[in-house]
Amino acid sequence: MIETDEPLAGRTARTELPGAADSAAAAWPPLARFVEADRRLGAAAAARGRLAVAAYEFLRFGLKQAWACLFGALLLGLLIVTYWAYPAGAPLARYDLLFVAAVAIQIVMLRLRLETLDEAKVILIFHVIGTIMEVHKTAIGSWAYPEASLFRIGGVPLFTGFMYAAVGSYLARVWRLFDFRFTRHPPLAALAVLSAAIYVNFLTNYRLPDIRLGLILAASVLFARATIYFKVWVVHRRMPLLLGLTLVALFIWFAENIGTATGTWLYPSQRLRWSLVPLSKLSSWFLLMIISYTLVAWVNGIATLFAARTRVPRP
Repeated sequence: MIETDEPLAGRTARTELPGAADSAAAAWPPLARFVEADRRLGAAAAARGRLAVAAYEFLRFGLKQAWACLFGALLLGLLIVTYWAYPAGAPLARYDLLFVAAVAIQIVMLRLRLETLDEAKVILIFHVIGTIMEVHKTAIGSWAYPEASLFRIGGVPLFTGFMYAAVGSYLARVWRLFDFRFTRHPPLAALAVLSAAIYVNFLTNYRLPDIRLGLILAASVLFARATIYFKVWVVHRRMPLLLGLTLVALFIWFAENIGTATGTWLYPSQRLRWSLVPLSKLSSWFLLMIISYTLVAWVNGIATLFAARTRVPRP
């Protein structure tokens, strides 16, 4: 990953550092009061040279990623805490508590304007898409939820849709936090067709031939030349968009291992003794990422690297 402009330390010495108007954090009321303190910290790092700038930008990157993961991190925390500490005889089943807590978290995030209504719509759509797929996959035995619950559809506790929604929440938030820009981005219409094919394959691959390898190849061709530019601090850094999507899929695979290790859901091979989720599942998460990315991209629009802060018309 390299910057698109001149080196950061040299640039900050000659140009004004970002302030409240330039910070994505200013859009979130709980963080807005820290913007000025962040500006002062950045100025102090720039005055101390390249190593201080690198350390500050690394810290800033980690904090932004953590903030973008807020919804998913809270859900994972609930999985762990309820697995270790939830009383067996509680009047509310563990899965039902997770559902109520997930709804409460979503309401609070909207009330505090931590998510926009457009982002919430994407999350809701992904929640529905995920729940439908869960109902189908549990019905054919791909995985199972071993505990009892009241709020469920078939064999699927209703909190599970929020786990899919967490992926959409992360993408929507990280898009805004890092001021995503793109070059050679594939047409959204083509991504929509690909996403529809991916979803149909998820629902039919136990009856019809599984074409996921072909879908992965199609995604690789579409994204092969695309570059994503993300603003950690002053300048935009860049990386291949395909690599970025793969890294997020890997992160979701790690999160899935937490889900199965806490007994929240189990694959057939894990019912007698827990083991790591096979790495082959990365292909599923990568394809799921394409669906989620496409939904968020349709809402946000695709801004080019040096365009003004307005949406580029959708194809």
